[in-house]
Amino acid sequence: MNGDKKKMRDGMINSRANEKKFFPYFLFEIALTSLFVVEIVLVLAVLFPSAPGREIDFSAQYQPRPEWYFLFLYQLTKYFPGKWTFVGAVLLPGLAFSLLLLAPFLERGPETRIRQRKGAAFLGFGLLLGIIALTVLSLL
Repeated sequence: MNGDKKKMRDGMINSRANEKKFFPYFLFEIALTSLFVVEIVLVLAVLFPSAPGREIDFSAQYQPRPEWYFLFLYQLTKYFPGKWTFVGAVLLPGLAFSLLLLAPFLERGPETRIRQRKGAAFLGFGLLLGIIALTVLSLL
C-alpha cells in the first residue's frame, strides 16, 4: 500500500516537471498570437477602408434623434417638457433601474423559479414592456 502511494506521488512530481510554466512560455504564446491578430486587423483596415459616412443634405431641416437604445428616454422627455425634463430624463429612469437592481433583495424567498417570484418577475417584465412601448412610440 505504501509503495503505491509513493509511485503515484513520484508520477505526479515527474508529470509536473514536464509541464511548461505560464511565464514565460504561455505568456509569450498569448502575446504573439494577440499581436498577430492585431496585425491582421490593421492590414484589413488599410486594404478595405470604411466609408466616411452618409451624405448630408444641407437643404433638409435638421432633426437630431438619439440612437435606438436611447429612444425610450427621448420619448419620456417629450412627456415632461420644460423644467420637468429632469424628472423624465433622470429621476424616473433612475428609480426604475434602481428597483430593477434591488428586486432580488426586495423579494427574498427561497424559490428560484420565475413563477414563484411574482414580484420580481412583474417588476422586470413591466420595465421591459415599458421600455419597448416608449421606444416604439418614439419611432412613430
